[in-house]
Amino acid sequence: MTDDLMRTTAELITRGRGILAADESIATVSDRLQRAGAAPTAENRRAYRELLVTTPGLSDGVTGVILCEETLSQTLSDGWSFSDGLAIRGLLAGIKVDTGAWPLAGAPGETVTEGLDGLRERLADHAALGARFAKWHAVLRIGAGQPSWHALHANAHALARFAALCQEASLVPIVEPEVLMTGAHPMRRCRDVTSAALMVLFAELQNAQVRLDTLVLMPNMIVPGDGSDDFAAPEQVAAETMAALRNVVPESVAGVAFLSGGQDPETATMNLAAIADLDAPWPVTFSFGRALAEPALSAWHGDPRRVPHGQQALAGRVVANAVALARGPRIAAGQKLTNEKLR
Repeated sequence: MTDDLMRTTAELITRGRGILAADESIATVSDRLQRAGAAPTAENRRAYRELLVTTPGLSDGVTGVILCEETLSQTLSDGWSFSDGLAIRGLLAGIKVDTGAWPLAGAPGETVTEGLDGLRERLADHAALGARFAKWHAVLRIGAGQPSWHALHANAHALARFAALCQEASLVPIVEPEVLMTGAHPMRRCRDVTSAALMVLFAELQNAQVRLDTLVLMPNMIVPGDGSDDFAAPEQVAAETMAALRNVVPESVAGVAFLSGGQDPETATMNLAAIADLDAPWPVTFSFGRALAEPALSAWHGDPRRVPHGQQALAGRVVANAVALARGPRIAAGQKLTNEKLR
């Protein structure tokens, strides 16, 4: 069991390659399909995910793909399951197992992520279908008096229980305590809240006896709220982000895969490049969803004839982020023009 976890962790966290998050809920991906001009049907959801995972050369910049439960049980057009299709292409199959954020009792306006009931059995089923790692997403909003310590502890406790169950099932856990960028808060408020969330999380992980050397942290970057007048250059984002994490995240963590958190694709890549340019005690990579897949969806918009266009758009974003990891901010800045040409 331990050998399996170590092997999967080593494959998942590989220098110069990241993780593609294609795990939106049925409601979320259906809404995005509709806004892109594609009918929000089960077949279009399947076809969209197939477009992503069958992109030629995807494994050059990506180690694994996080799927939702619907997709993991579906098949590609050639009859292979999604997990087998990923394995053939040198990619690991992951699965998002939480059931979303729900109102937290005793904390008006705040949420806790649910899905622990029956999780042991579901993880066994997902592993049997070929999943090698799993993700749990906690959502923390910044507002007046929020997040409360109650919300921080409730979400961290759920993340820790999820992680322990994953390791029991020989699945590498990805814990995602996302502090949303929604709001008018300044950058320093994001840093304070992120630091507090991580402090509580690692205390809960320790209490649950979770092995950190086979755990991946998926944090937000430290950025101003999207309604703030603050402007943060990539170098500032990197400095604040690394300072916040270095103070709290143990060196034994297997890897840190940053989420894009609603940033536009180019901004997320620039900030990632600046972060990767700094020394870190753990491997640093990315786990982007919209920042990788949104250009592909826009280029495809449900037309089978435009699958190559969608895949080219995805490939361009993957290349940009792989270069960002390898070369730092100056190269990534020039990569934007290359991406536009690829589209």
